[in-house]
Amino acid sequence: MASQELTQLRDEINLILADFTDARSRSLTDIGSELQPVAHAMKEFITDSGKRFRPIFAYLGYLGTGADPRPEILRACTALELVHVCALIHDDVMDGSDTRRNKPAIHKLFESLHDDSSYQGNSERFGLASAILLGDLALVWADRLLVESGVTREEFINAQSVFSDMRDELMAGQYLDVLEGALATTSVERSLKVARFKSGKYSIERPLHFGASLAGRSDFYESYSKFGLPLGEAFQLRDDVLGVFGDPKTTGKPAGDDLREGKRTVLIAVTMENATPDERQLITSSLGKPDLSAESVAALQEIIVRSGALNEVEKLITELTHTAISALQDSPVNGKIVKVLEEMAIIATQRSV
Repeated sequence: MASQELTQLRDEINLILADFTDARSRSLTDIGSELQPVAHAMKEFITDSGKRFRPIFAYLGYLGTGADPRPEILRACTALELVHVCALIHDDVMDGSDTRRNKPAIHKLFESLHDDSSYQGNSERFGLASAILLGDLALVWADRLLVESGVTREEFINAQSVFSDMRDELMAGQYLDVLEGALATTSVERSLKVARFKSGKYSIERPLHFGASLAGRSDFYESYSKFGLPLGEAFQLRDDVLGVFGDPKTTGKPAGDDLREGKRTVLIAVTMENATPDERQLITSSLGKPDLSAESVAALQEIIVRSGALNEVEKLITELTHTAISALQDSPVNGKIVKVLEEMAIIATQRSV
């Protein structure tokens, strides 16, 4: 499976999502025409781009056990993308992010709907309530796609424990992220824990376990964890770098958005360790200000670079990625899939700033 085959796999996942959301959208509008905006927003959000890392890693986890390719398994793995959709919609609410993929975030979309339709009441509250419900709906749809995937009863039962653990850990990680912001911590260790649970485990390790569980091969969990955990942390660290230095055309969000949201990332924790007292005071007073100007963002970016934090985090990303790839050597994972996992590791951690 080369790059071309990965592209084909992503295309197949996109087709599954398109067909599924078409069917679910029709069911929504059958309830009432009032749900047309919900159906449209869900379909557009789910089918508009997306790297599809989680279903890809899940399917590779299945194939890595030596199991034969099956369309039913790919459909089951695609359910993980809908868990991710739930996380993204809710994450934008919690962070107060106005945009996602260079478009209005779901809560802002429905806030605008309220304003444009001259509805009664508070438009911001309407937008937030709508986003919470749409995120919940994505989680319900994840269950539904798994149930309707066509896998056997035994395969379905085998996958339940991992599927539940993945969602438990995702919610725990999201809460830890919110808590760190509230506590205003600057601990590298605590920030790494958030990175591990908020994104690392549910993006890579658990999807690999999910695929192995569908193959009935829990004996692969340990090997997949040795690969998936360090790679998952590196993946989140790359997100943290992009959240401060990323090009909006690439990230789909304004430059420095993590600074405006007050994210207590490893990048910020290392900066606070290395910065001068005056620089620390400026960072502390600036983090979490939603109206932070472009000039202020640039000043903070300069401090982060000057402190050496960016270089340290880049070095950590490289080390974690190397640890993950090295763990695949002498593992029981199918040799052909090892090569693909190595390629996915590079794709996941070398996304362009």
